[in-house]
Amino acid sequence: MVCGNKMKITFKIWVLFVCVILSLISIFSIPPLIFEKGVLVSSVGQNTTIFESGLREGMVVLEINGEVIDSMGDYSKAFEPFTNLKENETQKLTLKTKDLEIINLFTREIIDDISVEEIPMTKVKTGLDLRGGARAFVKADVSLNDNQLDDLIAVSEQRLNVYGLSDVKFFKVKTSSGENLMGIEIAGSSPDDLEELIAKQGKFEAKIGNETVFVGGDEDITHVGRTGTDAMVSECNPSSDGGEYCTFRFVISLSEEAAQRHADITDELQINGSYLSKQLDFFIDGVKTSSLNIGADLKGNVATQIQISGSGSGQSRQEALENTKIEMKKLQTILITGSLPYKLEIVKIDKISPNLGDQFTKQLLLAGIFAIVSVSLLVFLRYRKLKISFALISVSLSEVLIILGVAALIGWNLDLPSIAGIIAAIGMGIDSQLIILDEARNKNESLAQRIKKALFIIVTAFATTTVALIPLTGLLGFMGVGAASAGLLKGFAVTTIIGITTGVLISRPAFADIARQLEED
Repeated sequence: MVCGNKMKITFKIWVLFVCVILSLISIFSIPPLIFEKGVLVSSVGQNTTIFESGLREGMVVLEINGEVIDSMGDYSKAFEPFTNLKENETQKLTLKTKDLEIINLFTREIIDDISVEEIPMTKVKTGLDLRGGARAFVKADVSLNDNQLDDLIAVSEQRLNVYGLSDVKFFKVKTSSGENLMGIEIAGSSPDDLEELIAKQGKFEAKIGNETVFVGGDEDITHVGRTGTDAMVSECNPSSDGGEYCTFRFVISLSEEAAQRHADITDELQINGSYLSKQLDFFIDGVKTSSLNIGADLKGNVATQIQISGSGSGQSRQEALENTKIEMKKLQTILITGSLPYKLEIVKIDKISPNLGDQFTKQLLLAGIFAIVSVSLLVFLRYRKLKISFALISVSLSEVLIILGVAALIGWNLDLPSIAGIIAAIGMGIDSQLIILDEARNKNESLAQRIKKALFIIVTAFATTTVALIPLTGLLGFMGVGAASAGLLKGFAVTTIIGITTGVLISRPAFADIARQLEED
């Protein structure tokens, strides 16, 4: 940020400098990802031999049959012997990752059971159109009109948002026969993952005997514990198959009507020792998942708080913990959102390959370099000062780094609309900096007053733009303004807001200090 020997590094300029350093760390990690060896496992087919052997998504493959794997070419070459295997013929495979070593016999299907990709150079995630993912077309068990399809998308969107997925896009599809379908895309997911998330209706029922006490959704459930002592993995133990299993529990609050039903039903039960004669059974889509004993002291009592429990398993304690947390989150999501309004059938599901790849990246870099050179030239021709051009371009580039750093930190998937949002934010940033420069050159008022006036104009523009973009982010879903209705504009809105917020809070004040010192010189 130093534009000359006399430039004083003020507090605001230091803030910008520190934010750029932190953004670089967020983007490239410590140690930098570029120095990592191997290939990254992007997906593993479930219920396959290699999955049962312990290979999981996110692991890094380092060696195959003694050969070091440094690239996708090395990986493909290592699996060439399996392409020549006949049906049901097996061959020994020794596969090493950072976490484990797998030695087993595999058929030629092993090639399709594993998907890998190069280890990314940065922690910035890309969206469906750049990284690939899965797309599904889903229909309901009844014919849906446009309003009913909107309701289905809204509930499905809420469910996946609660579950914590990013870069999920919903859209409407009308077949040649006039049937309405729901389309859904998730970046970086395999078809198996997507099918697991959307194929089930998720109808939750709690029963005592054959009588329903409460169901998922806000009609019967007023609160679902998700943090602290209200939701936790309680314990882990070895399982009989040599792995581990963990149990979870969380509390829910029932409405007065549901609590009264619980009291009426339990009032008819007998007391057997410390518990009642029947259990509270939990069903998801008609399948019993778990049961709880009902304490004798709850007989006939209007209990508004119930404790839900369950379990998850894995080959190691760490995997069991992760699976248990996933199972708990799934159940919490169903209890919060309720069941989907219709039973769903997946008509078609596809794995999407990146449709731009390296060619797009090269074109983007060339376009960026051309834009920087062009803007630098125009600024120099206008102000005739090399220091001003250097300061403006440096601050603009710092905004790009901060936007990418924030995206990497929050795990936001950058797709084409998101990149368009970055470009829009940078364009607004350059415009704001030109306002500061022009106001600083106006000699009718003091320099401090001129800079203050410029910042007021910038903050006003920021507030107007932010208010206009917020509905497109899906943050107003509680008002019926959902991200599904925004479609592809969600990524544009999010990155634009990140960019202009960064500008107003960090880079514009720093540039104002730089402009003030340049004008004083």
